[in-house]
Amino acid sequence: MTLVVEKESLVFKLAHNGNVLLDISEFAPPSAAFVLEALERSAFAECKIDRDAINAFFKSNSSERILVVAQKLDATISITISDDKMQAIGELTTPQGGKLLSIDDAKKALVKVGIARGYKQVFLEQLLQKQFELPAGSQCQGIVAQGRLPSDGKPTRFVSMVSTLKDRLTTPTLREDGSVDMRDFGKLASVEPGTVLINQQPATPGKAGFTVLGDVLPTKAGESLPLVPGEGTEISKTNPLELVSTIAGVPVDINNGMRVDDIFTINNVNVKSGHIDFEGSVIVTGNVDPGMKIKAKGDITVFGTVESGELIAKGDITVKQGCIGHQKNDKSLSCILISNSNIYLSHTQYCYIEANNILIERQASHCEMKSSGLLQIGHPDLPKGKLFGGKVIDATQLIAGEIGNESGAKMIINLAASGADITKDTDDCFKDLAKTDEQLDTLQKALEKADLLKDLEQKRLLIEKIGATQLHYCQQAEQLEQRLTALEGGLLDLLKQTRLVVNSILHAGVEIHIFNKVFKTTRNYPPSTVSLIENKIEIDFKTS
Repeated sequence: MTLVVEKESLVFKLAHNGNVLLDISEFAPPSAAFVLEALERSAFAECKIDRDAINAFFKSNSSERILVVAQKLDATISITISDDKMQAIGELTTPQGGKLLSIDDAKKALVKVGIARGYKQVFLEQLLQKQFELPAGSQCQGIVAQGRLPSDGKPTRFVSMVSTLKDRLTTPTLREDGSVDMRDFGKLASVEPGTVLINQQPATPGKAGFTVLGDVLPTKAGESLPLVPGEGTEISKTNPLELVSTIAGVPVDINNGMRVDDIFTINNVNVKSGHIDFEGSVIVTGNVDPGMKIKAKGDITVFGTVESGELIAKGDITVKQGCIGHQKNDKSLSCILISNSNIYLSHTQYCYIEANNILIERQASHCEMKSSGLLQIGHPDLPKGKLFGGKVIDATQLIAGEIGNESGAKMIINLAASGADITKDTDDCFKDLAKTDEQLDTLQKALEKADLLKDLEQKRLLIEKIGATQLHYCQQAEQLEQRLTALEGGLLDLLKQTRLVVNSILHAGVEIHIFNKVFKTTRNYPPSTVSLIENKIEIDFKTS
């Protein structure tokens, strides 16, 4: 006869410490599997079952009558803080027959590890929700606090409210057939007095960041720039963030502001029109003939060509077609362009060109060019224009595609030539400082003699006079020393910025001067950058 024992006959009890106990003093189960199956059918099925202890009991001859078969565990959470202190990660272990973790207990765990900022209850709620979704004893992770990186402030922005002359020159007229008329740029954009030209958006202070431990991450305020009223404009009397026109004319961009120019427009500048000398800006819709001159206090814009002409402007000079000259008997060039601002050309040959920045779209041949800043030949995105013949008198940066000639004909390029002027000013400053020191030495001797006078009143007056003169020369010496520091810093900055960039080929026969150093190319070089490194001209080849 076989004895059948029901698994429900096993009685499990819960101890105060959370252990689940099985009393086998009255009935000894036949196997570990029997006990495990009975547990799964009991109220303690979700507890942490101690399989190792159960199996060990049946493998040994233990005389123990009370067996710990499982443990009732509450849900737990542990908090880990990232190395950069920007995140706190909670690791949740779901309950095994025990209590669910409450939102309040989870918050206490955050406080215990020092979480001070970046906590959001929704983070915890999302993590604690897993207690209802995952099996007992499962582990899962989730962000419980998130720091914030600092966001730097935005610099002052100047929002143009009108179309400028430069905007117009970049928007040629579209013909009916879909082609573009490069000589027709439409009607001039003009404004009336009182027109708002620029709306200034002030710099913002930025927003500080923080870590989850409450450390403040500092921010950087945006650069604050003043709104600059040029000629023909003023800051609005009712809104200091607006620049308005005071005259009728054409708006022109300047640094951090605008000016409004009177505009003189003419078809062609030739013998019939005579030379042009105008207080505002000049627009030539056609050409400038040989020998003709234009002088303007504003911009000069020529839609056609300039042939052996002379253009001098305080503003920009723009020539949409070519600038063509020739070499005269005295070796000077017949076409001259001089700007106190920038010069923009399509192509040029045998011209003298001088400006802050010179930007030529295609090529420059046999020209003499002087730039205090950038000399660029080619499209701005990747300049690949050609520069050959002639001479670069000065520039801080020269960027082109091809420099020199295949024949190896000599060409001279001077970069940072203005450094010589800085050196001369520095020498003059040292001489003036030496003279000032001599004066101070002389005054010191005079002061010592005055101190020997027996007449007290005469002595006092003389010492006061000498003292006042000493103060003057001391202040002069201090100013000279400050100027010396500024000159030395200016030269260092100039040389640091100076470079020649060639994007296609640098031919043999090019003589490159950078300040007081010289390098002569004796072969062709691939795309490369030439600069002054540790007082020596070096060539760095570009890698594709």
